[in-house]
Amino acid sequence: MQPNIILINCDDLGYGDLGCYGSTINKTPAIDKMAAEGMRFTDFYMASPVCSPSRGAMLTGCYPPRISFGAFDGRWVLFPGQPLGLNPDEITIAKLLKQQNYATKIVGKWHCGDQKEFLPTRHGFDSYYGIPYSNDMGIQKEDDPNPPLPLLRDEEVIQAQPDQRGITERYVEESVRFIREHKNQPFFLYLAHMHVHLPHYPPERFVRESENGVYGAAVACIDWATDVLLHELKALGLDDDTLVIFTSDNGSRMDGQGGSNGALRATKGTTWEGGQRVPCIMRWPGKVPAGQTCSELTSAMDFYPTLAAIGGADVPTDRIIDGKDIRPLMQGEEGTTTPHDAFFYYKRNAIEAVRSGHWKLHVRKDDKEIHALYNLDTDVGETTNLYDQHPDIVQNLKAKIDACRQDIGDDAADIKGQNIRPAGRVENPDTLTHLDPDHPYMVAMYDLKERG
Repeated sequence: MQPNIILINCDDLGYGDLGCYGSTINKTPAIDKMAAEGMRFTDFYMASPVCSPSRGAMLTGCYPPRISFGAFDGRWVLFPGQPLGLNPDEITIAKLLKQQNYATKIVGKWHCGDQKEFLPTRHGFDSYYGIPYSNDMGIQKEDDPNPPLPLLRDEEVIQAQPDQRGITERYVEESVRFIREHKNQPFFLYLAHMHVHLPHYPPERFVRESENGVYGAAVACIDWATDVLLHELKALGLDDDTLVIFTSDNGSRMDGQGGSNGALRATKGTTWEGGQRVPCIMRWPGKVPAGQTCSELTSAMDFYPTLAAIGGADVPTDRIIDGKDIRPLMQGEEGTTTPHDAFFYYKRNAIEAVRSGHWKLHVRKDDKEIHALYNLDTDVGETTNLYDQHPDIVQNLKAKIDACRQDIGDDAADIKGQNIRPAGRVENPDTLTHLDPDHPYMVAMYDLKERG
């Protein structure tokens, strides 16, 4: 039997932001209960420390540079009206599941291109409801080059400059409606939250209850949304037939707003552990053992072959896929180890680090070459450099980096990869919205000017 699949992806939620990952200040009872009833992954990575590349990688099972999603005409992420996006020739996990008669829907943040050719409805999703990029890309308090923030249904803008305090509630309503409509067939729901990206607009109820300001309120709103979906599954009798995955697109910004990456070093936008190691929880009663922790190396790219196998789809054989099928790990099979020989940390299109086993070697940080080796088993905070003590390990990891450079490239070493595919590009791109001075916007301009 094909199970239902719900993938919940947060925005900028850090490794230390949930109770089940050590937070004592944010209230996350529903997510903590989900972890207690499922499996918590401690060594789970996004393929990029920023959002567009990490989301493209998760949907295709490929490192961002392999699909030319490492940088976007010099920018870290996609901005409104850019000509770039996820190539229509890419086969997303939604496309694979749709071919297996799954109903497919994305609710929330897309961020893989806002031109029509790149929207979710062109990538295997039956329907879309959400803001197609980051919530700071609308008109804010300062002089702003951005157009009004668009809320889309499928490929049509249904509102511009919506009140962000109510967006998550609208996302949850849309998700619940989808689950109810498709309760008698397998479905794939991808809920991509607005929270906890800046600027923070959590509902007032959660602000009043928070012990961690608006940040804690945004985390609580995510927890509430998770609670609603899990409650709905039980009410419809779908609990045992549904795999629910909870994760985040990259680490926390940790800029004084209240976010936490726990004991991990640094933040979003870096290839230290705090940039890319994120929470991941899987719950599937009877299939994923309850109360388990998996400390094997796993990645969001693994969702692609894993969910394909669970849904009865074959992974394409005409292209390289970097993700691995981690069903043995998520099912708690005894003696199972990571299927990954190595994991490579890319920032834009430059390789900065590699992990193999417990060892992590850094070779670059931005424009500077560095030499740093850490044992993540004993030093998850990357505090003690063991580079000089283990020359054999360094050489072994450097050889892995050299092989990866030949495969998918490294701008810092001026090497073009042999196995990369182009991003999508259109001529004459346009933004989804344009400022209309006569339009009665619900919010004329957002009153916060923080940017994420």
